[in-house]
Amino acid sequence: MNGWVSHALCLSVVLLSLLNNVLAGSSQDLHCGACRALVDELEWEISQVDPKKTIQMGSFRINPDGSQSVVEVPYARSEAHLTELLERVCEKMNEYGEKVDPSTHRKSYVRVISHDGTKMDLSGTKIDGDVTSTLKFACESIAEEYEDELIEFFSRETDHVKDRLCSKRTDLCDHALHIPHDEL
Repeated sequence: MNGWVSHALCLSVVLLSLLNNVLAGSSQDLHCGACRALVDELEWEISQVDPKKTIQMGSFRINPDGSQSVVEVPYARSEAHLTELLERVCEKMNEYGEKVDPSTHRKSYVRVISHDGTKMDLSGTKIDGDVTSTLKFACESIAEEYEDELIEFFSRETDHVKDRLCSKRTDLCDHALHIPHDEL
């Protein structure tokens, strides 16, 4: 009887370990996918703003010499615009679905509604309320936790924001460094 109990205990530990690994990978896929989708949506929203549109920044006080310390900066990448975008960008997660790679069983998140109305290949894409609400919640958590970093990266035009923010700065996509960009 004692040997049977130890075998059952060992089997339970192995099964729990496997389940934990699956759940951890799934959570990492979710957070990485949410970060990458968040960056994609912010980049798209910024690209839609008229580049000539500016906003005044600085102090509106009048200096002793009668001048003001006000500068005009491009609105698209201003802190005010980025903060506004961060408050609503995660709503766009309802336009995403989940794909599971058949060989690795890793999840990725893809747009199911294109920005320009072109037809999209949705084969193998799971589209449902659970996927979108989970992705939206992960997006909101990332937007809140990394708000300063997001504003820092997007206030300046930088290349490879997804890699720099989602992998290097936040470690949300550590596992994905070897995956080509178009697969995420």
